Amino acid sequence: MFHSHGGVAHAHIPPTPPGGAPPLLHVRGVVLPEGEERDLWLADGRISETPLADCVTLAAKSWIVPGLVDAHCHVGMVREGAADRATAEDQARADRDAGTLLIRDAGSPADTHWLDESDEFPDIIRAGRHIARTKRYQRGYAAEVEPEDLVAEVRTQARRGDGWVKLVGDWIDRQAGDLTPLWDPETARAAIDAAHEEGAKVTAHCFGEQAPAELVAAGIDGIEHGTGLDGATIQAMADRGVPLVPTLDNIEIFPGLAAAGEAKFPRYAAHLRDLYARRDETVGQAIDAGVPVYAGTDAGGTRPHGTLVAEIEALARVGGAEFALGAASWRARDWLGRPALHDGAPADLIVLATDPRQDLATLRRPLAIILKGHVVAGHAAG
Repeated sequence: MFHSHGGVAHAHIPPTPPGGAPPLLHVRGVVLPEGEERDLWLADGRISETPLADCVTLAAKSWIVPGLVDAHCHVGMVREGAADRATAEDQARADRDAGTLLIRDAGSPADTHWLDESDEFPDIIRAGRHIARTKRYQRGYAAEVEPEDLVAEVRTQARRGDGWVKLVGDWIDRQAGDLTPLWDPETARAAIDAAHEEGAKVTAHCFGEQAPAELVAAGIDGIEHGTGLDGATIQAMADRGVPLVPTLDNIEIFPGLAAAGEAKFPRYAAHLRDLYARRDETVGQAIDAGVPVYAGTDAGGTRPHGTLVAEIEALARVGGAEFALGAASWRARDWLGRPALHDGAPADLIVLATDPRQDLATLRRPLAIILKGHVVAGHAAG
């Protein structure tokens, strides 16, 4: 049975129950990023470009986007630290139902590998647990060590994760009254080298200017937030292809952090306000220089899950809609070694009524979100 949604014919398909076999599906539309109209058949959780019989046509005219990627997310983390299983599941579902079908988990105190056993949840690439100095990060989140133990802890977290390690690069130093690096350059370089020996890449939380400059020089593989990036560091990142995940929507908390710290730490408060005021300019400089930039929400802890579209909209403010969409879909998938939409690839896609390059708001009204061939959400789902 077909219905009209903005001039687009589509079928109502009930979501597949967990463990159930999804129906054979067919969808026709303009497939991004190529921009060519194609037919895709979905069977056994995979995409086929060969016609299949007995398929339900989900949409006859649509726009089709590879499943979205949240490149900075924390499944299994709540305000107090590690989440219980039910909460972690709710977080993963909230991300999935907003179109996030691949997550790069940028540190969590909970081991969530058990989520991989179900087709119900997005794929997750983990960084193990945050690594920070003792009492130099939010309580309950990080493995806290002193510099002499950093290399050993990096090896531990490299083996705990899925190819990434997450350092806390800087945080407020109460004695200095401002952001300062947690690790000296020599220690950081040794830790990064150790991660590479374990087959893992390293990324780091960085708000200020000094930490990212030193960490990029030490060979790090990514920078999170990056509000303090200067021209020299941006150029070094561009030259080496070091990616930035700016979490622009989350940076909206900076004025509140500044106000809360004003009385005790006026220098810190002024610094945060300055970083906030030039946040778009900083990210714009990185984009213009050729730094790979990807979309991430920083969901988890105190941040809600399922907000990736807001981050895409924030990135579009700086780089335009098509750039922002690619940063949260096909380019991010390529960076993380996951396929987009071709014959034999996993059937992880979003079916839309209008062109998201012209109307990002359509991401909030998907006809269908399809994960591993299962319709999990959307207006085409019963």
